[in-house]
Amino acid sequence: MTVNSTSSRRTFFRLAGAGIAAVAVSRLAMVNALAQSTSDYKALVCIFLMGGNDGHNMIVPQDTAAYAAYRSGRGALSLPDGNTQLLVIAAKDGRTYGFNSGLSAVAPLWAQGKLAAVANVGMLVQPTTRIAYMQNNVTLPSNLFSHADQVIAMQAGNAFGSGGTGWAGRIADAVAPLNGTANFPAAFSMNGASLFCTGNLIQSASLYPGFDLSLNGLSTWPTTGPQPRAQALQEILTFDSGLALAQSANKVNQDARALNLMLRSAGTSSPLTTVFPGTNIGQQLRQIAEIIKLRGSTGMSRQVFFCSIGGFDTHSSQSWQHMDLLRQVGNAMQAFYDATAEMGVADKITTFTESDFGRTLQPSGSGSDHGWGSHHLVMGGAVKGGDIYGTFPHLALGGPDDTNLRGVLIPTTSLDQYGATMAKWFGVSADAMTQVFPNLGNFATADLGFLA
Repeated sequence: MTVNSTSSRRTFFRLAGAGIAAVAVSRLAMVNALAQSTSDYKALVCIFLMGGNDGHNMIVPQDTAAYAAYRSGRGALSLPDGNTQLLVIAAKDGRTYGFNSGLSAVAPLWAQGKLAAVANVGMLVQPTTRIAYMQNNVTLPSNLFSHADQVIAMQAGNAFGSGGTGWAGRIADAVAPLNGTANFPAAFSMNGASLFCTGNLIQSASLYPGFDLSLNGLSTWPTTGPQPRAQALQEILTFDSGLALAQSANKVNQDARALNLMLRSAGTSSPLTTVFPGTNIGQQLRQIAEIIKLRGSTGMSRQVFFCSIGGFDTHSSQSWQHMDLLRQVGNAMQAFYDATAEMGVADKITTFTESDFGRTLQPSGSGSDHGWGSHHLVMGGAVKGGDIYGTFPHLALGGPDDTNLRGVLIPTTSLDQYGATMAKWFGVSADAMTQVFPNLGNFATADLGFLA
């Protein structure tokens, strides 16, 4: 049996409970990278909303006709017009929309031109209409309304399964030469191993925020014991057993300890003054900010990050639950933007949301069922903010964007277009773009224009 060394190293270290998988940290890079330029640094940060975010109640149209269609379709789930539950924002074409009040912390970035929305994004193979869908004469993604399948598809950027890599991992592969000889991880997942960060070439690191790999157990009684124990561990880790799996596991352990020291140093030598929420998503973004802060000592020019928050499968009790989830996301995003500004790299970091799928416009009791297209947020100093990109859907049950009579809306923007816009900004060449997004050529517009 052939064993993929990258996969086996990642699996071994995760099962060992150390919290960091497949981390490759070059000692040479740590010593010499301060001399390398990081002025060209860029990072992509994905916030995955697990469960299928209800975009209908995240961004609500405010013009009379569109709001009437929304109110008619949503029924009891509709957010009242002109109420404190909606924060009015204006797009550049003069149309007004309402942000869910849970986004109140991040909403000011809209007026500052640092936050944009991309309307009705979803997994597509090719442009799809209601007629084509109903007549079954268009190629559709596999298992459209399955959480398990669509979490994989949206992270992989593959309408028919995982394919073994994620679209951010393939982006990292495409720009790998920009990182030169630096051997620090180019891809990090903050909530366990993620397909999103897995490339063909790039090794992905899985890091749990707050997990300390310091060898505190070596300092137990007797007091004369720590140094010999540390020496013994070092000899074990550097011993050449001739076994590839053991050697890989030992290398990962050494690299994880080195990364741990760097992260601890970053938190104590000159800590960020930005205060992050104590929520799980807040702490994931705080950890990403601390890794970005290391860019001067790692020599990295391009990095991708993944974090996630669950709970968006709102089949019941949606109203308060959804608002609170968006509050957690909005508060964490606002703090993260402030941290990037504090570090002077706000225009180098693009943060965006993604989800399995959207939800039905029509309610199902006190919640909603699995849908298809959904709206997403993009934040950063390079974002051409204060506007909605893509085409906002028709909110009419049985209307031109509905697959049936329940408001399962066909995406008007493909994931390929959404991701390719960020990939182009990140430095992926036109030649490499179709390797990252194989279906991109099926769509007329490859760049949605929301990044400068």
